[in-house]
Amino acid sequence: MDLNILISNITNPVLLFFILGIFATFVKSDLEIPAASAKFISLYLLFSIGFKGGQELVHSGINQQIIITLLLALAFSVFVPLYVFHLLRLKLNVFDAGAVASAYGSVSAVTFISAASFLEMNNTPYGGHMVAAMALMEAPAIVIGMILIRKYDKSSSEKGSMKLVLHDAFTNGSVLMILGSLVIGIIADSKQAEGIKPFTSDIFKGFLAIFLLEMGMVAAKRFKAFIQYGWFVSLFSIIIPLVNGTMAVLLTSFWNIESGNRFMLAILAASASYIAVPAAMRLAAPKADPGLYIPMALGLTFPFNITIGMPLYWTFIQYFPTTSH
Repeated sequence: MDLNILISNITNPVLLFFILGIFATFVKSDLEIPAASAKFISLYLLFSIGFKGGQELVHSGINQQIIITLLLALAFSVFVPLYVFHLLRLKLNVFDAGAVASAYGSVSAVTFISAASFLEMNNTPYGGHMVAAMALMEAPAIVIGMILIRKYDKSSSEKGSMKLVLHDAFTNGSVLMILGSLVIGIIADSKQAEGIKPFTSDIFKGFLAIFLLEMGMVAAKRFKAFIQYGWFVSLFSIIIPLVNGTMAVLLTSFWNIESGNRFMLAILAASASYIAVPAAMRLAAPKADPGLYIPMALGLTFPFNITIGMPLYWTFIQYFPTTSH
């Protein structure tokens, strides 16, 4: 891996605010972001990335590369929770294994947004259809995780539970915002969209920095409660994202997919959900411990991806160029 890429990523002001949040928690500072403000910023980031993605998707149109990328994204959202669940059953109960499998099969919008910032820093574009890929990957993993729980635990047989899971997966605030913004971006008039560009683009990085500051504080607090689970889940939280991200890089090398889109798919495959999945699992699998799957995704996988993972996947893409032309 190019050391300059790693250093450049770690010294990115946006990422440094994440580190500041972790530091603030460990020194027991009274620094805090009001919950209402954090929620607003989260919704703003989802709105901005979804709307811009919709606009870009209109301009790029639909081609073979886009179709292949979206199919690969769906394949990952189904395959990852299946194999992750069976690995976790070596150490965890059915409920925890299902919840964690859903988290790692689903995606992190904040990791995606951080990856967009990484590509911008490297002057590399990515297609608006990658926002659609992110939206497509959010819900299937939740459903797969619940199906696995119901299959392997005989007591999990409530008749209406799957309908509720599906409803919660698709109406979850983060999912609805990203999907809704994507659709609005597609149907909105381009000239009219220019009128809100200062809001959708110009202030984006500032809000992202504040949001990651809050994420750093939340991650540090969750990590303290997570230590009791031991080395297995800690190693899992690092190794599985690395496996999934590398797998995405290798698979996309067989098609003529642009570097920026390959990188974004790798990040989506490597990321883990700590917003949509916990909201869904609270209803679908109340016996699963949120003190396990949230810290795994937010306390370990998220920091790994935005510090080491992103420059690592980018380096892999340079070493494994596409073989199709």
